[in-house]
Amino acid sequence: MDPSISISNSNSLNIVDFVVNKGHGVKGLAELGLKTLPHQYIQPPQERIDHTRIVDAHHDSIPLIDMSRCDDPNVAKAVCDAAQKCGFFQIVNHGVPIHVLEDVKDATHKFFGLPAEEKKKYSKEESVTNHVRYGTSFTPEAEKALEWKDYLSLFFVSDDEAASFWPPVCRNQALEYMRSSEIIIKRLLKILMNGLNVKEIDETKESILMGSKRINFNYYPICPNPKLTIGVGRHSDVSTLTILLQDDIGGLYMRNTETMKWIHIAPVSGSLVINVGDALQIMSNGKYKSVEHRVSANGSSDRISVSIFVNPKASDIIGPLQEVLKSGEKPLYKHVLYSDYVKHFF
Repeated sequence: MDPSISISNSNSLNIVDFVVNKGHGVKGLAELGLKTLPHQYIQPPQERIDHTRIVDAHHDSIPLIDMSRCDDPNVAKAVCDAAQKCGFFQIVNHGVPIHVLEDVKDATHKFFGLPAEEKKKYSKEESVTNHVRYGTSFTPEAEKALEWKDYLSLFFVSDDEAASFWPPVCRNQALEYMRSSEIIIKRLLKILMNGLNVKEIDETKESILMGSKRINFNYYPICPNPKLTIGVGRHSDVSTLTILLQDDIGGLYMRNTETMKWIHIAPVSGSLVINVGDALQIMSNGKYKSVEHRVSANGSSDRISVSIFVNPKASDIIGPLQEVLKSGEKPLYKHVLYSDYVKHFF
């Protein structure tokens, strides 16, 4: 931390310059020991988390599915039902070793614990590749109110590219987490495709379902006034599926599309949170639901999470699958180039 910066002069601090341009992130801001939330982070009332409209998740509202017997028809039904009814579920006994999950969480803390000048090497302005990006908030140059979050986003091209460009402090752990999760991702997609009458996933289908992957390390520092801001604003994902590893702090909320209330997805030790993304909703012609979710800020501790986004390739055309429309169902979505959809989303 720059010794010339202190709490006493933080009111006159150029927040965007300090957080974004100098690479300190929100973590650096939190470490100043601020007593009040900078006005740049105060969200409009309608975007704050209203705890009178929160439902604490029990296992019957956010399904908790044991994946140790993937071939059991009851497991397949539970996965497809969850994807249809609420778009979110948690899985245990998923085959990703616990030590892999712990290692990638530890690596997240290590990356964000690096000095600002080290992290800044991976920023939009300095990163030698578009596939590696350290940043804060969502689009800080465009947002009226900033999010209380830092992130590192790594788009996977190949092991060689990762070896050359991903931060050494978390590279191996990120790759191991991605490799270890591949089997369960394929099993989930097979189950979900069977639920759409797609019996075989050929090379073309595999490309559209999981032709590209991105892993994000997310850091939510302790916040001086969490009620006035958010960690991540409400959004759906552009992915086919998102696989999220939470720590034990909690703070992830999904919107129930029937009641419109927000449900807290409480962490379950050793579990992974799975949610349907926009691409899968489109491919399923609306059968599987990509729902809004968001993350609260926390006033008592730092929080981290690690997400794997499984996506179509940028060059893939996505639309309702032929198998879904065979019965005469009308398409709810037109076919679109996936990269165009992502650009429109952002």
